[in-house]
Amino acid sequence: MAGSVLFVSVFTVYGWLCPGYSPASMFVSELSLGPYGWVQMLNFLLTGALVVVFGRGLAAHFTAGAASRTGPVLVQCMGVSLIVSGLFATDPSAMFDQASAHGVVHGIFGAIFFTLAPVSCFVFYRRFRSDRAWRPLAGWTLAAGVLLTVGIGLLKVSQQPGSGLFEWKGLVQRVILVTIMAWIFAVAARLRRLDRAESALQAKA
Repeated sequence: MAGSVLFVSVFTVYGWLCPGYSPASMFVSELSLGPYGWVQMLNFLLTGALVVVFGRGLAAHFTAGAASRTGPVLVQCMGVSLIVSGLFATDPSAMFDQASAHGVVHGIFGAIFFTLAPVSCFVFYRRFRSDRAWRPLAGWTLAAGVLLTVGIGLLKVSQQPGSGLFEWKGLVQRVILVTIMAWIFAVAARLRRLDRAESALQAKA
């Protein structure tokens, strides 16, 4: 839960405060550039570590049944992707033909993160719809997966200079990231609630 709030809060506040930065047309990763780029790089690292911990918590909770192995692994891989993205700064989005080595690595792991996000939603939807305790999140999880799939397609289009979305690519990416983090927050909140309820029952036994 903390990771989701941290990530969105930092890139939102820092994005508005960073001189010369446009949240609407520039990617979140571009906050890593410049003299205070360490703020966003640290944001990637801390959020990634918290997502990995969250994935381990999911693995401890879902010990059997659908998505018990695949789902938590996918979430942990998302966390690792964020960590690597923090270690390797991106290139400016305007430099289409001048990619650096660290920019390429950042791009690869960024693509992995965005690919695994909707896949994770669809995998967990399969689990949630068959699990009574998690069924309230099934519909939202499916909707998030569909929204992310469409959003990532639009993000790809927005990266083309000739597209009508080019000047809004930062906003498109932010909608995707907020959706991902909102889903993680919702799942983490329910996981915490269920684990506390289980602990309370065990204490009474």
